[in-house]
Amino acid sequence: MTRGAGREGGEATVSTGFDVAPAWPNGARFAFSIFDDTDKTTLENGPPVYDLVTDLGLRITKSVWPVAPDGPARTGGTTCDDPGYVAWVQQLQEVGHEIGFHNASDHPSVRATTHRALDRFAELFGGPPRIGADHVGNHEAVYWGPKRLTGVRSQAYALGMQVTRPYRTTTSGEVPDSEYFWGDLLRDRIDYWRNFTFRGIDTLRACPQLPYHDPARPYVNWWFASSHAPTVDAFVAMFTPERLDELEESGGACIAYTHFGMRFAPDGTVDRRVAATLEDIARRNGWFAPVSDVLDHIRAQRGDPGPITDAQRRSLEQRWVLEQLRSRAGTEARRVVARVRREPDPWAP
Repeated sequence: MTRGAGREGGEATVSTGFDVAPAWPNGARFAFSIFDDTDKTTLENGPPVYDLVTDLGLRITKSVWPVAPDGPARTGGTTCDDPGYVAWVQQLQEVGHEIGFHNASDHPSVRATTHRALDRFAELFGGPPRIGADHVGNHEAVYWGPKRLTGVRSQAYALGMQVTRPYRTTTSGEVPDSEYFWGDLLRDRIDYWRNFTFRGIDTLRACPQLPYHDPARPYVNWWFASSHAPTVDAFVAMFTPERLDELEESGGACIAYTHFGMRFAPDGTVDRRVAATLEDIARRNGWFAPVSDVLDHIRAQRGDPGPITDAQRRSLEQRWVLEQLRSRAGTEARRVVARVRREPDPWAP
């Protein structure tokens, strides 16, 4: 829990507006980490970003696919079946980055494949993954889609998705009689699993219970939320100097969810905007540790708060649903505008 950088000195207690405000190690004013989703990451586009991240003193979480897909890949990217890729990821682990799990592969995986992938992960990285996130489109995703929500919120979300973007993937990783079931393996081997993402920079403010256990979804030990910055443009837009000032002043914690493989280093060179952003983050008085370390620290500071309550879950779910519906409505509106611009105006003379 001590990896990462912060300024020398004692732990600084800061006010975040929550009932219990974490005191970050080494006098840091805030905590910052990244969960790097492995989609599209290769030995060409991954190392340049991680060289910079490492040199700046940031320590983050990089996810992997332990085995190659046994069918057409969903998004593309290198798996741990590539020896050169494995050697690189092991080097990242050696310098202090955390390695996480992104399902077994870039393809839906039945239980036996997931079991084999978890064993392979332990063989390669010295133990089971502490943390992970579902790969979009994989049938073994747990509590995914409308099942992320409860009661009327689940129904409202399902209806909203039908309007803005039909939900086509059936997931059943938590269903015991499904061929994709692996909920018990998740429960027994992995501490933290990702759920809600928010567009604010302070993840702890968006999800004050971070991390939390939900008895309604018992196969996950601890859920964690994240700040949604999936693309290079979204990442740069989220971490402007002004927003970083706000994070530092609030004393909060940011767990950014992104994809370094998606044009963070086109042609093997780190996007200059990304480089400037990461340099700005690193020069601040933050604690820069892998995601599991940040979550461990928050839990240690707070003690055991017990499972999330119905009221807390309702507030969290409502906040996320509203963000999702606004976001998807905005996306569809932009698509309509773009389509109209491409098409001839039927009313033109």
